[in-house]
Amino acid sequence: MWEEFKKFAIKGNVLDLAVAVVIGTAFGKIVSSLVENIIMPLVGVLLGGRSFEKLSIPIAGVDVKYGIFIQSIVDFFIIAFSIFIFVKLLNSLKRKKEEEVIEKEPEVAPEIELLAEIRDLLREQKQEKAEN
Repeated sequence: MWEEFKKFAIKGNVLDLAVAVVIGTAFGKIVSSLVENIIMPLVGVLLGGRSFEKLSIPIAGVDVKYGIFIQSIVDFFIIAFSIFIFVKLLNSLKRKKEEEVIEKEPEVAPEIELLAEIRDLLREQKQEKAEN
């Protein structure tokens, strides 16, 4: 059982997943910082110095803090948009790399090229004989 676990844990998929989780966590922190420290203060300036997080309605002696909910929705859309842009950038880089691979035609050895020419000539001769 230990050997099976080692094979599973050492496979590339598990390591790739671990790296993705770490990078995703770091990316999430960067985007959260972008939202909290840059975007939302600018939105607050556009709204006349108001902050979503401070919006609330007192109902029956309890403050319903709907502003925090609005802030969470804004955060979600900004994070989703940032991830969309990031994935789109990665896909475009991947496509460029694939196009470079496709553009490079494999070089054919001169011997193989000569053999292909001989094959084509033999086909032509065979067709000429069949027509006569």
